[in-house]
Amino acid sequence: MSHDNDPFERLKSTPPAPRPEARARALAAARSSYAAEKAKISIAAPKGKFGGSRLTSIFTSLRRISIMDMRIPIGTAAIALLVLPLGWQLYSSTALPPTWEHRSETPPVAGGAVTNAESIPSESRAKTANELVMAEPRLVDAAPPPPSPSPMMTTMRSVSADQLAPTSYEMRGDTFTGFDEQRLKIAAEEPVSTFSLDVDTASYAYVRRMLEDGTLPQRDAVRIEELINYFPYDYPAADDAETPFAPDVKVFPTPWNTDTQILQIGIKGFEPVLADTRSNLVFLIDTSGSMNAPDRLPLLKRAFGLLLDQLSANDTVSIVTYAGSAGIALEPIAADNKAQIMAALDQLYAGGSTAGAAGIELAYRLAEQARIAGGTNRVILATDGDFNVGINDPDALKDFIADKRQSGISLSVLGFGQGNLDDATMQALAQNGNGNASYISSFAEARKVLVEEIGGTLHTIANDVKVQVEFNPAQIAEYRLIGYETRHLNREDFNNDAVDAGDIGAGTTVTALYEITPAGAGQVDPLRYGEAAPQGMEGGELAFLKMRYKLPDSAVSQLIEVPVTSELVYDDIAEAGVDAQFAAAVAAFGQKVRSSVHGSAMSWEAIRDLARAGRGDDDGGYRAEFIRLVDMAAMLKPDGSTD
Repeated sequence: MSHDNDPFERLKSTPPAPRPEARARALAAARSSYAAEKAKISIAAPKGKFGGSRLTSIFTSLRRISIMDMRIPIGTAAIALLVLPLGWQLYSSTALPPTWEHRSETPPVAGGAVTNAESIPSESRAKTANELVMAEPRLVDAAPPPPSPSPMMTTMRSVSADQLAPTSYEMRGDTFTGFDEQRLKIAAEEPVSTFSLDVDTASYAYVRRMLEDGTLPQRDAVRIEELINYFPYDYPAADDAETPFAPDVKVFPTPWNTDTQILQIGIKGFEPVLADTRSNLVFLIDTSGSMNAPDRLPLLKRAFGLLLDQLSANDTVSIVTYAGSAGIALEPIAADNKAQIMAALDQLYAGGSTAGAAGIELAYRLAEQARIAGGTNRVILATDGDFNVGINDPDALKDFIADKRQSGISLSVLGFGQGNLDDATMQALAQNGNGNASYISSFAEARKVLVEEIGGTLHTIANDVKVQVEFNPAQIAEYRLIGYETRHLNREDFNNDAVDAGDIGAGTTVTALYEITPAGAGQVDPLRYGEAAPQGMEGGELAFLKMRYKLPDSAVSQLIEVPVTSELVYDDIAEAGVDAQFAAAVAAFGQKVRSSVHGSAMSWEAIRDLARAGRGDDDGGYRAEFIRLVDMAAMLKPDGSTD
């Protein structure tokens, strides 16, 4: 729409002529402004910046440049703000994620972030630990799946994994007591073998977890006697508590060496009626920051819940924690107050350093306070084995526990987790505390130790059990004890009641195996100028077995003697029974995993077949599980492998 008098239409056709007075005013204003600016430049700029002045630059090299003129730097910054988040997202989706094999000393927080404890002040570490505790229940939730990488990202990741993935758990922080394997001994030179029985089973549970994770365990983590004793055997039970066990002895062919035989010694502890027993238990729980993982403190709580179900109003429970300083989480209370006990357990959280010794002192005080005369008085230490502060001298700590043992209060140790497991300390404390050491790798293992084997875990039927075997050189040329390297005793220790040895729990089965070489078939040449070996009669004794033990309330040992005669020899291992076959299979398995100089030539297939033949009834399915472990070990360490 158009208008005849529209002024803009007239401007299109004929622009007006410039007015002289307007032009003069504009020129005057321009000259005045120029003069003023020139005068400002000639004045020296003051130091600093007063509060009301205008910001000129964020860079010292670009002073006096107005923000309005910072278009290029601002544009660069804007681009950077966009690119950096995208770069971080690209890095997060392609970088090799840290795995638990490369676990740091500081526990991971929920969501997977890891903090370096050495770079944070102690106050900040304490705050971080408390924050981790609040997030503990979320640790058991499944992590969200990672984004699907592109083909190029997948290639990059797989190459990095091959280069960085550990081939052995020796890269982790788990520590074990080093030992040399039992050597072959000549019967004519060293006819007597003496050792303490071992009822611990921690080694088998640890080895199983390693194999199930697809990695071979450290050699020192494989204690063959603990592998063998993990399984129950059908040995004859004792008739009464006064004679708490009766040795069962057999001799049969060695499955990995046709020139030798196996001497098997087995016992089964007397089983009292649990309703007649009373227990005073102190749970000493490690709540340090290293316990902040699903397979540690959360699993520990569930495990102790299982144990509570086995106790009654006759039993007493108390809880002590240690993490930076010791504290009483629950005063001694009857075990039938399960709700109150579980509430105290549920309130525990992981955070702080580890003051194990201080916690142990307080736990023993509570055990003494609630002592049950004629009952079981025991401290149960649950930890990943990390002792950072407290009694710094390991020998002083062991001496403290040994002194308390004399007062009738024993110590058992339950180990949790991996990557920080101090098995060496746990074993030493349990041995000095007249208790046992178990490794709780899963809820199923907790059920086995604290439910199925509660009698053996809590109730001792024989103390300081020692074994001594004297071999007849006329019948036996050489012998070798399989395992028990850390349980060696001197010959003179056998009759010395002051020397400590292993304790046997109610219903516990214990097995010891010797590999023996008949006279005339020895590997070691006889001495040219040595004394002639005594000649024995045909059908005479192969060896003589002696065992010593103390009843729980006695300081004087009792003696059991059993001659090993030819009537105990079997020509075929199958005739010796399924227990003999299975124990021999487990021994061969342990020797092969350890790369032992003895028995490693036996193939995995032969070990598997022997274990299958000795499976027997297998009510708990533990022997079937072992057969699966043989298959896993065969994949990780094929026949002929030297590592």
